[in-house]
Amino acid sequence: MSRLTLSLFGPPLIELDGSPVTTDTRKAVALLAYLAMTRQTHSRDTLAALLWPEYDQPHARATLRRTLSSLHKALAGAWLQIDRETIRLKQQDGFWLDVEAFRSLLTDYHTHQHQAGEPCANCLAGLNRAVTLYCDSFMAGFSLSDSAPFDDWQFYQADSLRRELAGALEQLVLAYIASGEIGLAITQARRLLSLDRLHEPAHRYLMQLYAWSGQRSTAIQQYQECVKALDEELGVTPLEATIQLYEAIKENRLSPPPERRQPFSQNAATASHALPLERSDEPHLASFDYPLVGRENEWAELLSIYAEKAPSGYIVALEGEAGIGKTRLAEDLVAEAKARGARTVSVRCYEGEVDLAYGPIAAGLRVAINQQQDSHWHNQLASHWLSEATRLLPELAQQRPDVPSPQPLASPGAQSRFFEGLRQVWLALCTDTRLSAPGLLFFDDIHWADAASLEFLGYLIRRLDEKPLCLLLTWRNNQQTISQRFQRPLAEAQQSGKAQLLTPARLDQPTVERLVRHIAASGVDLPPHFTSQLYQETEGVPLFLTEYLTALTTGAIKAEDTEWSLPGGVRNLLNSRLEAVGETSRQLLGTAATIGRSFDFDILCEISGRSEEETVNGLEELISMGLVKEMGNLPTSYHYPLSNEPTLIYDFCHEKMRSLVYDGITLARRRLLHRRTAETLVARMRGQRELGILAGQIALHYQAANQRALAATYFCQAGEYARSLYRHTEALAHFHTALALGHPTSSELLETIADLYTFLGEYETALKSYRAAKALSATPRAILEQKQGKIYERRGNWQLAEEHFALALHLLQTQAGSEEEQARVCADWSLSAHHHGHIQQAHDLAQQALDLAEQTNDTHALAQAHNMLGVLANSQGEMTTAYFHLERSLALAENLQDASIQAAALNNLALAYRASGEVVRAIALTETALALCRSQGDRHREAALHSNLADLLHEAERTDEAMSQLKLAARIYTEIDGEAGAMQPEIWKLVEW
Repeated sequence: MSRLTLSLFGPPLIELDGSPVTTDTRKAVALLAYLAMTRQTHSRDTLAALLWPEYDQPHARATLRRTLSSLHKALAGAWLQIDRETIRLKQQDGFWLDVEAFRSLLTDYHTHQHQAGEPCANCLAGLNRAVTLYCDSFMAGFSLSDSAPFDDWQFYQADSLRRELAGALEQLVLAYIASGEIGLAITQARRLLSLDRLHEPAHRYLMQLYAWSGQRSTAIQQYQECVKALDEELGVTPLEATIQLYEAIKENRLSPPPERRQPFSQNAATASHALPLERSDEPHLASFDYPLVGRENEWAELLSIYAEKAPSGYIVALEGEAGIGKTRLAEDLVAEAKARGARTVSVRCYEGEVDLAYGPIAAGLRVAINQQQDSHWHNQLASHWLSEATRLLPELAQQRPDVPSPQPLASPGAQSRFFEGLRQVWLALCTDTRLSAPGLLFFDDIHWADAASLEFLGYLIRRLDEKPLCLLLTWRNNQQTISQRFQRPLAEAQQSGKAQLLTPARLDQPTVERLVRHIAASGVDLPPHFTSQLYQETEGVPLFLTEYLTALTTGAIKAEDTEWSLPGGVRNLLNSRLEAVGETSRQLLGTAATIGRSFDFDILCEISGRSEEETVNGLEELISMGLVKEMGNLPTSYHYPLSNEPTLIYDFCHEKMRSLVYDGITLARRRLLHRRTAETLVARMRGQRELGILAGQIALHYQAANQRALAATYFCQAGEYARSLYRHTEALAHFHTALALGHPTSSELLETIADLYTFLGEYETALKSYRAAKALSATPRAILEQKQGKIYERRGNWQLAEEHFALALHLLQTQAGSEEEQARVCADWSLSAHHHGHIQQAHDLAQQALDLAEQTNDTHALAQAHNMLGVLANSQGEMTTAYFHLERSLALAENLQDASIQAAALNNLALAYRASGEVVRAIALTETALALCRSQGDRHREAALHSNLADLLHEAERTDEAMSQLKLAARIYTEIDGEAGAMQPEIWKLVEW
């Protein structure tokens, strides 16, 4: 029996017997998800109304019928129960749905019998498996742009499942607390809070857990984050229980944590990483200690500074965007200094403490004092300096009975004495002349530091000379919160050679490849596309890289998937950067996300409806926050050629930021913004000849705006533009989309699609498209018969080719004024007859083609006729006649600028010269023909020319070059007509045409 697996946590994934199932439309995925989640029988009318609400009933049912057929076929016809009026997913063994497994595990937990208040390892193992299953939101990143009812259903399902997850996480937190597993409880409480930042119980859990784990300052910071969230979102203060817990933590009167229970710890730790039994056979990447790659220069610079400059006092600053790896570099330097025997102190600044005066300074001093508990560091300090420091740390007075009370702050020079007292304390704690390594004081994320702390750091920077101390700082670039009182002394220190600023850049693709090779060296099998996909997803941001790799190690995403959901750590980082964006700037950001990754000022201003002043102010805010970067005045060809002047271009800091902003826009507003964007581009491009450049973008915007007819029209224009540049794959994508959107000229579209598949050598698909075009055509069309004949001729099926040519000629002969078309059919038929061995018939048809072409003076037909007569003359050894006709064909093709006929004439002329022994000239002609075929994208004829050129080079005793051409030919030949199911020998024998 087959096995069907459906994963709906995260982007939908369908697997049949372990292999991914792909469907031709998103509606098919939506239909299967709805049937699987409801597990009920549904009427066709209900499903049609759900998925195609804007269609009338007949059209909706017809579209449903086609979607059902596609889905039924993709599922091997085994999983859908379909009758005339109803549809359901079959209730049979072998089906696994992650949502069902998730809910089943939760049910097992709630119905399991055990004593109240006593954590049970067996049921908690299932609870852990349940929350592990929930790797991302329900159908994350999936939506139907034209189906609001389905999007509403999806929203409510996601909301319900999120609440169920919250309940499960809370149960886990309580169970871990009861068993004394503080670390595991913190992990689950953080995840609970990430679901809803306004959930006060989660804040209280974390406050209590941090305090129990000795992180008292972090517990207080958690309370401050709670206060900030409630005030910003609801305008309320925390509950009394939260305030009382905060007071207890602050006054150090919290009750002790529960005693740890080791047996339960082992079970829980194992369960927290387990996957459901149904999927235990799936491969997962192991956990890795990721090496520090791509930072060799920065690391060497840091080591050099620490060894050579820090002994006499030095400042190092690491500046860069969020996630670029500043903290990792700094922490590695701290570890290196500690390994050399140095005194080190690390302090992190928090966003929630920007109004807490001297918060990082006080926190850092307490850390340093705790590290020096057994030493007598304070004895080397004058009592009046300790007195100044007691303003921040009153407990210092207990260490030295002789410390006097500090002087009033209103006295002259009070601040200078206070700062100097703090400096003396820092130096006493971090430096020791008896040690060989200088001390290291590390302040992380000082863009979150309060103004008072920054002012003190500025004071310290100016007075670090000749002290064996390295002051290490990190901050995000584009942050305007760092005061001038800090920036000025840092700039002075740089000018005097006492400070250095390092700015790590994003990692390039070769560096990402090195990181991937590190993983692969551990025996993990990764698909070929993995490295490029990882680089594309992360754009070289180190934090994103590690988050994606961690998601792979935990099974949250799979290496072989073509689309990956956004890891939680990346999402949290991006969301944190969006929290402080103002209303106007957020609207501009949403508009820009709709326009695309890059956008220009004028179009943003017009589509957003904001004035120029508002747009400038909003962009300046977004740039200062590092969400958008200014690319400068670039040529109009860079993006939207909307004017004759260079245009000012902006770009998102990261594609994931744009995606996250876009996902946060409601469906109605998305459609409005996409429609405005499309209309603006159309209006500004009106009258310009190169509309095709933007046709694809206009089409996508109209499609997202649910303007199907207009979208289909512009997709056609985009397809024609790509086709004119011989970008066949891109053109096919545009034409297929236009067809799916209901373009009225479906028969002509199918013919064009078949033409492109012919160039690509996908003959079976081309034939299907020609047949479909023929079925939709109101009257028989000779051109369709002719084109099918040409495909059979390429395949070497001469009999079928001649039958189609005969039918095409018959249809044309019944039409007046069709002599030009008749001439071309005769020329094509002549080639098939020649290859079929019907020599006389081939001559007669070629002569008939020439007569008809001369009668109508059709240059195209004349070029074809002369080409065929030249081929036939060459085959009979009549070289003078062959040269005449082939050179005449080439001249006519050059006048026409028809690359296809030129390549044919050049190739056939080269064959004639080869027959006469003029190999050098034949090589030159073949190389020219090959260049034309490459530019045109005709894969089969390109392969034939590589093969012909290999033969010529072999005759010229250029063996290595000949072998190289032969390998190229063989590689392309293996790709031709692969969908036919078996190798077509005649395809490899193409020489002349």
